Amino acid sequence: MHPSEVLFQGKRQPVSIPVCDHYAGSEKLMRKSIALQQELGPVFDITFDCEDGAAAGNEEAHARLVASLVASEENRFGRIGARVHDITSGFFEKDVEIICRGAGKRLAYLAVPKADSLADVVRAIDIINHHARNDGRDNLPVHVLIETHGALGDVRTIAALPQVECLSFGIMDFVSAHYGAIPGTAMRTPGQFAHPLVLRAKLEIAAACHAYGKVPSHNVTTEIRDTAIVATDAHRAASEFGYTRMWSIHPDQIKPILKAFVPRSSEVNEAAHILAEAQAAQWGPIQQNGKLHDRASYRYYWTILQRARSCGLPIPESAAGLL
Repeated sequence: MHPSEVLFQGKRQPVSIPVCDHYAGSEKLMRKSIALQQELGPVFDITFDCEDGAAAGNEEAHARLVASLVASEENRFGRIGARVHDITSGFFEKDVEIICRGAGKRLAYLAVPKADSLADVVRAIDIINHHARNDGRDNLPVHVLIETHGALGDVRTIAALPQVECLSFGIMDFVSAHYGAIPGTAMRTPGQFAHPLVLRAKLEIAAACHAYGKVPSHNVTTEIRDTAIVATDAHRAASEFGYTRMWSIHPDQIKPILKAFVPRSSEVNEAAHILAEAQAAQWGPIQQNGKLHDRASYRYYWTILQRARSCGLPIPESAAGLL
């Protein structure tokens, strides 16, 4: 039996998507991002930005540009999504309508910013579904940015929504929402890993996602020239806070993020050996190197293989049929 049939009986299988989410908000940067994705492969997602990362004043034309690029043959891997305006904006529904009508079947997801409650997210999903279904797309994945007090308060119920596959932490809006009570230094390293209110937000988002098999996406690193800072932030997000994905806002950030989140080759090989033996034992308990393994540990090692594949790592031949 396939691991997905055995290891997650009665449970929804955890979402598995690329570990890096690269934002681009102008035509020049969008096309550069597509070219880089074609070069590296589908190891990172691209989010075309209609909101804060895009110029103001030409919103409908920009949404049409997003739709045309997502629908084009340049979108070779189908791993391009879009961030639309927030639910309170007059441009929100128009963004959704234009992008779904022009590219609904090729769209990887829509990202919803600045939601202030579970009710906001539910309303946004209802509008997205209305337009997506008109163009033949059911259950379009939705990513939600957690960047307000209200969204953080409802984070577990938001993560529980079946159509939500990823929650992203919007650190800059979150810090700004405290009107000076959190210093600006908490938007970047080292403050972002030290201020208690920011730490609380990061941990609650990660915990909510893992409770429902969703993907927590760590906030941006605003330092775009020093890739060592990006690498350190990504490593801490993955190893200390349980994040399995991270934003990129500059092409030079993509490779450090990928390197930080990719499983070690030794762990990939160990996972392959354990799961191959487990399958041979019909998923009963096994011993390897004097250690007991059963379905609880098999779930862990299977997710390691899933992440390795999403990062473009070679999978040992012994485990090729397990994915």
